[in-house]
Amino acid sequence: MGGRRTVGALLALASLGLPAAQAATPAELLAAYEAQAKAPGSPERGQKFFTTNFGRELGFSCASCHGAEPVKNGRDQVTEKSIRPLAPAVNAQRFTDKAKVDTWFRLNCTDVVGRACTPAEKADVLSWLITLKP
Repeated sequence: MGGRRTVGALLALASLGLPAAQAATPAELLAAYEAQAKAPGSPERGQKFFTTNFGRELGFSCASCHGAEPVKNGRDQVTEKSIRPLAPAVNAQRFTDKAKVDTWFRLNCTDVVGRACTPAEKADVLSWLITLKP
C-alpha cells in the first residue's frame, strides 16, 4: 500500500512539472500553479479569497482557522488545536512537500469552499502568502 502512495506522490509532482527527487519550494509550487492556470497569481485576489466567508454550513473562511494574519499561529475552529503559521517566511516547512500541499488544499477547499480550488485560486493564495513577512 505504501508503494501506491509513493507512486501517487511521484505522479502528482510530475503533473506539476516538478521532478520527484527534488524538494519543492513555495516558489516552485507557485510557478506550477501559475502554469496550470495559464496566468500569474495575484496576491490581492489571494488575500481576498483567503478572507472570504464562503457561507457553507459553519460559514468558514481560510482565515477562520489560519487567522487573518497567517504569520501567527491559527486555531482549528472544530478541534481547537493550534495551527502553525501558514506564511512560508515564518514557517519554513510550509509549501515544501507537494503531496502535503495537494492534500491540504483538497481537504480545506472542500470543507471551506465546498469544491476543489482551481489552480488559479491556489496560485493567488500562495502568491499572497509568499509576500507576508514576520
